[in-house]
Amino acid sequence: MARFVFAALVAALLFPPAVVADWPVFRGDPLMSGSGNAKLPDQLEVKWEFDPKTKDGGTEGAPAVVGGVVYFASLDKHLYAIDLATGKEKWKTKLGAMKAAPAVRDGRVYVGTLDSAFHCVSAADGKPVWKFETEGEITAGANFHGANVLFGCHDSHLYCLSADGKKVWAAKVEGPIAAAAAVVGDTTFATGCSDGVLRAFDAKTGKELGALELGGETVTTAAIAGDRVYQSMISNSVVSGSVKDLKKQWAFAPAARQQPFYSSAAVADGVVVAGSRDKRLYAIEAATGKQLWSFAAAGQIDASPVIVNGRVYVGSCDDDGFFYTLDLKTGKELNKLKLDAAVTGSAAVGPDCLVVGTDRGTLFCLGKK
Repeated sequence: MARFVFAALVAALLFPPAVVADWPVFRGDPLMSGSGNAKLPDQLEVKWEFDPKTKDGGTEGAPAVVGGVVYFASLDKHLYAIDLATGKEKWKTKLGAMKAAPAVRDGRVYVGTLDSAFHCVSAADGKPVWKFETEGEITAGANFHGANVLFGCHDSHLYCLSADGKKVWAAKVEGPIAAAAAVVGDTTFATGCSDGVLRAFDAKTGKELGALELGGETVTTAAIAGDRVYQSMISNSVVSGSVKDLKKQWAFAPAARQQPFYSSAAVADGVVVAGSRDKRLYAIEAATGKQLWSFAAAGQIDASPVIVNGRVYVGSCDDDGFFYTLDLKTGKELNKLKLDAAVTGSAAVGPDCLVVGTDRGTLFCLGKK
């Protein structure tokens, strides 16, 4: 096991997330760090909004932004492609109700549905390329390793498929997988919702390589930065572990009013940020687990925050649909926008804007008008 964790550690240190204008997977990069670079304005404004005009829409995952196009999955059973510059629909395709974030690579879009199917469609026109059937709903976004695509499923398996949709391997865990799998070098990670263990797998073979005991339940995506992995928990805490030896380093829990964390952590500049159902966003020192600050939002925070150039961006579940900009160092509120409904989905980072969906199904582009 030591050899695999050393290789993963070296990869994390030597190959940090690339600084790119795209946001191709749920948390922006293979490490699922939730951080990115963009030339965002000091004060966000609504550049455009796209309304699918459906009764049963809603976006719970993050959009993907690749090559000037936004791809977002909706509970109205459609996958949409929207021009980033104008907010105009390029195409839509009906796949099934979706909570998962789409993932994009090499001209293809990958996304799972609540009716147990994992789809690959053309990024150019939305036409189907292939479909892979599972035995459980899919709420986790996909990630990539080499030419293969990885995704977790509620049938308690982490799947690895080839570019042509054939199963390469399937690794079983205890409990449904609701979170995207981070990838570091040739190592990937998955956890079942109820087993309290983050498992490491050889991304080439699916062989289990080790496990980090989290000490509670989780439905969130683990974020990796340097030699640490950070996992927020529905058992009211945020846990840090070592990638090198898969040992717990610290566990943070709020001092009072402890509530579950359904928000995946973001990490950048030595700070871990995650939202709680106690209506607060917490910033934690990555090295020690010490609370740096907390911010009181208008509603529960289920959306996963993103960090861009020293600022934190996150929406809350209040009826007004507030979307906040905070200073990463202090937690000071810098900007607040009112959208059209609760924000349970996470934002994607574009070259000069953010894109986020609401429970009403509207997609907002936030930047400078």
